[in-house]
Amino acid sequence: MAPIHLAQLVLLAALWGASFLFMRVATPEFGPVALIAIRVTIAALFLLPVWWLREGRKRASVWQSQWPHLLVVGALNSAIPFVLFAYSTLSITGGLASILNSTAPLWAALVAYLWLREPLSSGRVAGMVLGLGGVAILVSDTTGGAVTGAPQGIAAALAATLLYGIAANYTVQKLRSVSSLTIATFSLVAATILLALPVLFFIPTDAISKQAWLAVLAMGLLSTGVANILYFHLIASVGATRAITVTFLIPIFGTLFGAVFLQEPVTTGIIIGTIVILFGTALVTGVLKLPVTERAGD
Repeated sequence: MAPIHLAQLVLLAALWGASFLFMRVATPEFGPVALIAIRVTIAALFLLPVWWLREGRKRASVWQSQWPHLLVVGALNSAIPFVLFAYSTLSITGGLASILNSTAPLWAALVAYLWLREPLSSGRVAGMVLGLGGVAILVSDTTGGAVTGAPQGIAAALAATLLYGIAANYTVQKLRSVSSLTIATFSLVAATILLALPVLFFIPTDAISKQAWLAVLAMGLLSTGVANILYFHLIASVGATRAITVTFLIPIFGTLFGAVFLQEPVTTGIIIGTIVILFGTALVTGVLKLPVTERAGD
């Protein structure tokens, strides 16, 4: 990987890792639903002109032809999991939420096996077992990521990553011929539409601080809009397999930002659990492979 692409990968991980810091700052004031409604609206408005300049003239009819599938992906990949992660940061640290986010490839592999009947190699099975073991370590570390009510926060974060896994497989099945930028843009448009009615019941009644407003603006523009463009640029430049390695860097930045800016604790249990989860994710994604032993007599 060229140095410029490595720098872009690190920047992408920092942008996505920062989203958990922004959620920890803004969610208590906005509430999960209102925060994410604003986030996806900002990101959609940012990405639409980019999409139009790059692909819109060729694919102007994509919404008319694919809107049911884009609504599903918007719900499963943006609206619902974003709200769940925002809710989780009310009771767990942003660092822990970013670590749990890295389990998404594990769920994607499991969903692919159960739904699409994709075969599970020994490496993938080992990766899933390791990943679940890492989650168990985090759950048992009652002092590490907890603020209050950690179990429901952990459950919400894991439910969000499961939805990411379902969305990834649904996208492969139903939107194979649609470009990644188109999917990203219109899934956020769909998420904006889907949250337009629910947000009316969750409008904040108290005044919102400038700090919270800056957090949601940064999350929408940088951690969602700019990050999506950078991610698809990396896929085009270095390929999907290398681009997906950003998964392993996000928890580092999520934990670092939380510790530096919010004084979130980083315990031995969090460190061990993170390492175990990342090893499991590496096996599932094929970044690491189990050694192949030769049979006797070969």
